[in-house]
Amino acid sequence: MKDSPVNSADTLRTAEQIFGYFKGLILSGRLGAGEKLPTVRQTMVDLDVALGTAAKAYKLLEQEGLVVSRGRAGTRVADASAALPGAVAAQLRAAVSAAKFANVPHGDLINALSAYWTE
Repeated sequence: MKDSPVNSADTLRTAEQIFGYFKGLILSGRLGAGEKLPTVRQTMVDLDVALGTAAKAYKLLEQEGLVVSRGRAGTRVADASAALPGAVAAQLRAAVSAAKFANVPHGDLINALSAYWTE
């Protein structure tokens, strides 16, 4: 994985960070229905985490209904996973691009989004 979702300085537990990373990929449509996720072992290696940590993240994804584990056939994005509507995803991508261009810190953008959500 190019950009690791794991930040040891972050206050979230590692499995929850991995869960959030994959959930974001699914909701944004970057991982579509039926697409295969890396194996738990590959995620362990890529992110330099314990096998149990990677497995817990995948279990959280499955419990949320975002993925389906098919044993040796792997873990795939669930057909009924709730990807964001295309227009919403496009606007979010544009907002993130603008924020990156303006050097807005990630946390500030998240806080602003949360504030708009509660309006």
